[in-house]
Amino acid sequence: MTLLFGAGLGYLLGSIPFGLLLTRIAGLGDIRGIGSGNIGATNVLRTGNKALAAATLLLDGGKGAAAVALFGALWGVDAGLVAGVAAVLGHNFPVWLRFKGGKGVATTLGVMLVAAWPVGVIAIVTWLAAAALFRISSLAALLALATSPLVALGVAGPEVAVAALGLAVLGIARHHANIARLLKGEEPKIGAGKRSQ
Repeated sequence: MTLLFGAGLGYLLGSIPFGLLLTRIAGLGDIRGIGSGNIGATNVLRTGNKALAAATLLLDGGKGAAAVALFGALWGVDAGLVAGVAAVLGHNFPVWLRFKGGKGVATTLGVMLVAAWPVGVIAIVTWLAAAALFRISSLAALLALATSPLVALGVAGPEVAVAALGLAVLGIARHHANIARLLKGEEPKIGAGKRSQ
């Protein structure tokens, strides 16, 4: 029951669509109507507002971090991991938006930072290095997601490794359209501006 309760609250926390809320408050309209239609930081960046994109990134990551920290402190490591995974599910499939949310990369990184900080740090460094090298956000995200379970297996316990693997599979699946464009050489680069996808 404790795990179910933590999962439910983690999902609700994760389902807060910060990208959508911030862009509406800023008078930029519905973020789902531009670019990829995604509610995450990369699509917020396509509005041209870097500050809002950065805020979205931090808040989306904070959802995952808060879920793991809060419920882990209350009920233990397992409850924290369950709540963190649920927060990513909430971000990806928010009930408020008819289960059409984001891809969960920032929220996943937030989960990993608190669950096992070396895993989170290496994933973030991987994302930053790949983004700087290739200038493609989705490719950077895919590489960061793919490395997380391997790093977790080496430096964290099996529970964290399993959670990282599950979140990596989910995140990669959510990028299926991006993967198709990458294979075709059609994926837009960071800062390419607004475009329909």
